[in-house]
Amino acid sequence: MGTPETTREPCPDRILDDVGGAFGMGAVGGAAFHFLKGIYNSPKGERLAGGSQAVRMNAPRVGGSFAVWGGLFSTFDCTMVYMRQKEDPWNSIIAGAATGGFLQMRQGMGAASRSALFGGVLLALIEGAGIMINKVVSAPQNLPPMEDPLPNVAGMPGYPGQMPGYPGQMPGQPPISIDSMGAGSSSSSPSPSSSPSSSSWFGGPFWREGGDSTQ
Repeated sequence: MGTPETTREPCPDRILDDVGGAFGMGAVGGAAFHFLKGIYNSPKGERLAGGSQAVRMNAPRVGGSFAVWGGLFSTFDCTMVYMRQKEDPWNSIIAGAATGGFLQMRQGMGAASRSALFGGVLLALIEGAGIMINKVVSAPQNLPPMEDPLPNVAGMPGYPGQMPGYPGQMPGQPPISIDSMGAGSSSSSPSPSSSPSSSSWFGGPFWREGGDSTQ
């Protein structure tokens, strides 16, 4: 409830921003409404002219009314921010009630009270809907857990550092030659219990069963 408004302008500039936005919204909405109303109320053959005339007569008035409401609301909102030294939905609710009551002061205390109550309830509904939408949007999504990929092992198919022709070659290591492998194997006497598959790993033309090289 006490989080500051980071999506709006600072308080002195907020008034002009709200006045311009409210005037544009009222002018566009009023133009569309009165254009359709003018077309409906005009006789046949004069519907387009009647709609255009209704827009010229009524759209600026509706835009001005919205601009007055937006300016008063923003002024009361900035006043509440200055008095309470924080920004929360209560500022908007109190500003809406004060705006509604101020605009109906000429009609008497009863009308002003009813308008203030209506404005406060309307702004409370708007702020509540905004808070609910923010909670739904900012709620973490329950994503299924992702399985950890198997570690890459040298010599396995698909290893990114595997060199063609050398299945066990690691990246950054010197290439392994068959002669060096044969020299290392001939220096040590093979055990007689070794299987034929391990003694003939690099192929038949180079090695015989006993481990002697055919130079």
